[in-house]
Amino acid sequence: MTDRALTLLEVEALARSAHEGQTDKAGRPYAEHLAAVAEGVRLRGGTPEQQAAAWLHDAIEDHALAPDWLETAALPEGVKSMVLALTKIPGEPVEEYTARILATEGALLVKEADLAHNADPARLAVLDGPTRDRLSAKYTYVRSLLGLPTP
Repeated sequence: MTDRALTLLEVEALARSAHEGQTDKAGRPYAEHLAAVAEGVRLRGGTPEQQAAAWLHDAIEDHALAPDWLETAALPEGVKSMVLALTKIPGEPVEEYTARILATEGALLVKEADLAHNADPARLAVLDGPTRDRLSAKYTYVRSLLGLPTP
């Protein structure tokens, strides 16, 4: 095994492969969401480590990659910490989840980009009314807990 960390392109390829066949709530390939979040992080001035975390932010939560994979992955500790912070734990109160994000260096910017893409009006428009309303309220609440302005 080499001591070098995965490059950003390698992380992207890994994330795309791990999420192969998964779709979002609108039926779109899940990798489109990951790409949008990574690009949102880049446009917000995020570091390569934050961009890597963006590609992997749902990998553990969505069971695309195993938690023990992350432990031994050739990734900087900062990326691993952000991915773990951004991984929702089943049954965990949203207040604890957001507190963990706030306590983890770099994770807030990734979550901000994630929320921005999730709440994109064009993305929400294809959902049924009750789902759209439920998710919009959820994203607004999470933004408030994170101290992010409502777009």
